[in-house]
Amino acid sequence: MEHELSDLANDILNALYFVEPFERIVEECNGVNKNIVADELKQLIAKKLVTPMRYDEVEKEYVRSFIYDTDNMNSYHYLATKDGLLAHNGR
Repeated sequence: MEHELSDLANDILNALYFVEPFERIVEECNGVNKNIVADELKQLIAKKLVTPMRYDEVEKEYVRSFIYDTDNMNSYHYLATKDGLLAHNGR
């Protein structure tokens, strides 16, 4: 599946080779308003290019969160999926 990525989407994916909190993603997007970053991140999640993550206290590691609160992006960490990395590297 081909995905056309905006410059902002590429910046977000570039920040997500490892699990990162929302605030770190915003920092990596060099001054872009965090609401705009959040909207782009939601689109990447909808396209399955990014997955939200939550910290599992029992496992002591981050696990995929299949449900997330779009009004509270700060509560999650994020990671590029295999398809997201392929789309990012194929640009």
